[in-house]
Amino acid sequence: MDSRNLVVPLQQTREEAKQKAFVPAEGRNRRVLQDIGNLVNDRVSLQGKKPITEVVDPAAAGNVRAPAAATKVPAAAIKKVNEKHRTEDVIVISSEETEKRKPVSRRVSRKEVKTLTSILTARSKAACGKPEDTLEDIDAADVNNELAVVDYVDDMYEFYKLTEVDSRVHAYLQFQPDINAKMRSILVDWLIEVHRKFELMPETLYLTINIVDRFLAVKVVPRRELQLVGISSMLVACKYEEIWAPEVNDFVCISDNAYVRKQVLAMEKAILGKLEWYLTVPTPYVFLVRYIKASIPSDKVTENLAFFLSELGLMQYQIVVKYGPSKIAASAVYAARCTLDRSPFWTETLKHHTGYTEDMLRDCAKLLVQFHSAAAGSKLKAVYKKFLSEDRGAVALLTPARSLSPESP
Repeated sequence: MDSRNLVVPLQQTREEAKQKAFVPAEGRNRRVLQDIGNLVNDRVSLQGKKPITEVVDPAAAGNVRAPAAATKVPAAAIKKVNEKHRTEDVIVISSEETEKRKPVSRRVSRKEVKTLTSILTARSKAACGKPEDTLEDIDAADVNNELAVVDYVDDMYEFYKLTEVDSRVHAYLQFQPDINAKMRSILVDWLIEVHRKFELMPETLYLTINIVDRFLAVKVVPRRELQLVGISSMLVACKYEEIWAPEVNDFVCISDNAYVRKQVLAMEKAILGKLEWYLTVPTPYVFLVRYIKASIPSDKVTENLAFFLSELGLMQYQIVVKYGPSKIAASAVYAARCTLDRSPFWTETLKHHTGYTEDMLRDCAKLLVQFHSAAAGSKLKAVYKKFLSEDRGAVALLTPARSLSPESP
């Protein structure tokens, strides 16, 4: 038999086998469009079987019988058919697989740790639209100082601003028949001398004056016991602030034995009872420390002058009852900068940390400058002499701020 007669039927048989093998396969994979859940169930039931994307060898298909004379199809031909008739991969996503898919967390490279002050400063600048160079990070140098608590210092002072209202002194002399503003000034002037004599911490002086005013606001005191209230208040403040507090007999001696030990202890008990042991209060000293630090450049002259002006203010009843501790401290710093002719008088950094604008402080600062002008000629010279010393920079001798004089607008 001629060999050419065998070639043609064999080629026709191969083409028929290809068509019969692939056309029914498309029909087997088709489904009626029903509920989506049916498709999911169908796909799940097919797990463990051959995927539909696998190409079936035409000669091995159950419904196709290869002719007896046909030979095995070469692998190259099958590969060519696979590439021509490759079906798209079907991806079935079930509800369980969707729940398991979670975003992959990527490790972020460790960046430089920022302080809370720098973060709040950046937020403030973004909110106010201020240029980045207008605010200074006053805590940058104290990042490694654990005692500076730079991560919490802003939150602490925000809390101080909120709680200063609770411990603020309001007008009380109208309820005191035997005491007036002048007597109070004399008492405070004497307490400043006692404080300096005992070489106590500055916090003790400010807390003492706060205790005196708060006690006089809730208790009527005779004139003869006013000094007793003063030394008993300082005794309480010393026990709260000092490491080595003076003894009761020391205060008896410093008052020239005007009172006995029993009277001092009885008054101490009365003060603590009336104040309900509420001694953790934000005094002007607490705010002064922070605001002086925000006054850039912060030097000893600015610090001493701000303390000088604030203590002059504490001697005056009208200052204590009219302005809160934070405002007295901010006004003292503002008046000190004006006295030293620091330009500008009030910076964005000070405004950010104090919460006060220049206009809000001008009235109180003018009163402090007025007291500065009259300090040299006043009969009550305890504060003036204290800041005449060299260790205080003799800031009491500085010329009062002309921009805040009574004649200035």
